[in-house]
Amino acid sequence: MNDPDFRLGQRVCMINAGKSPQIGTVRYLGTVQGHEGAWVGVEWDTDEGRHDGSVNGVRYFETKSPLSGSFVRPRSLSVGVSLLDAITLRYKTVAASDSESDDMYVMSVRQLRVAVELVGKAQVEERQRHLENLKVATLTYAGVCSAGPLGQVRAACPSITELDLTGNLLPDWHEVSRICEELPALQVLDLSSSRLALDSASPFLALSNLTTLVLNNCALQWTQVNVLKASLSCIQELSLCRNDMQAIEADSESSTLDEPYVSGFDSLRLLNLDDNNFESWHEILKLSRLKSLEQLNLNGNKLLQIFYPDPFGKGDDASATSKGECPVTPFPTLRCLLLGRNKLSDWSSIDALDRFPSLQEVRLSDNPITVPGNGMATRYMIVARIGKLSSLNGSEVKPRERRDSEIRYARHLLMNMQMSSISDISKAHPRFEHLRVLHDIPLDLQRGGTISATQKMSSSLL
Repeated sequence: MNDPDFRLGQRVCMINAGKSPQIGTVRYLGTVQGHEGAWVGVEWDTDEGRHDGSVNGVRYFETKSPLSGSFVRPRSLSVGVSLLDAITLRYKTVAASDSESDDMYVMSVRQLRVAVELVGKAQVEERQRHLENLKVATLTYAGVCSAGPLGQVRAACPSITELDLTGNLLPDWHEVSRICEELPALQVLDLSSSRLALDSASPFLALSNLTTLVLNNCALQWTQVNVLKASLSCIQELSLCRNDMQAIEADSESSTLDEPYVSGFDSLRLLNLDDNNFESWHEILKLSRLKSLEQLNLNGNKLLQIFYPDPFGKGDDASATSKGECPVTPFPTLRCLLLGRNKLSDWSSIDALDRFPSLQEVRLSDNPITVPGNGMATRYMIVARIGKLSSLNGSEVKPRERRDSEIRYARHLLMNMQMSSISDISKAHPRFEHLRVLHDIPLDLQRGGTISATQKMSSSLL
């Protein structure tokens, strides 16, 4: 099959695929037994194919999923367009003024169309047609496969600062680097639903202007993220949702340590790992030395437990001090930790959050420990057990709520653990004694003795 438009590993999309775009990678070029003509074997990004690369007992290519392969006629596939062609088609092509499909309308009570004019629409469209002034470009599923000729995009669209290329046909990270080089003002780039080849043997261009990168649903593992690290020296926000990640591979320079960790990413403030497959908190701890990390999103994973590690790793504090080593504070700047939709079920995980030195915002909704009706954690208990908490599940914790929660929590423990010593209570509830003293709660509540009217009144006033 000598068709110059196709090559193995090339990204393609179906022409007229219907409502949902079909994007895949070329895995085979040639003939198929029992069928005339030339065929393209495609592995689709989703399970929208018909087989696993084999037909009638003959294997033509391999797929990762049993239903992600198909054979397609070449005429039914598109190999994509350049970035400038996609921008021009999206923003500069003017539809016919009398095109009914472009009209905006609502239906009246008599089911008649009533035209609606969008205020400012003409001005917005006029600004967008001047590509040299275009700052935000949205090209989702636009078939972009290359940066195009050198200097072409830079000359036409030098002002773009945000670019959304979700679901396009870029083949590898080198082509992404070319796009970034063509757009010197680019700061935000979304490459979600891409399949980008990463060759660690070839260095990538340093993208010092890029501050936000979105790589959701790109079938990436952390080893590939490590390959990109050197070119993302100034990245501040990195999103890696829905990549089926289960492990974080530490850097080679830290592999000899008791607790290997991820280094670099010195400017990274927000890391989004929502909807992956992390089960062990030990994997997340490999991120604990990211010195600028302020927000870590871990919603929708499978985490069973959280704990705050020893600042010296697995070593003994006294031993490390005698050797002159300085303790390393894990997650020193982490202010926001989102843990919704995991499998946390024990109080020790809640208490561990109180040890994070800068943590103020937490999400714990939809975990077993917070499910209503299970007799588990209620809001006031969580607020009382995490001393610096200012926001829980997106709701602000105000000073009045904190005071009420802490008093209620300490009194609850005294009233319900009457057979336990104060030291036993403190072991199971690390903040108990601090809260009891802070709010002047008498021990008589535990002993079940007579409490004076003054004590009753003082301990109940807010």
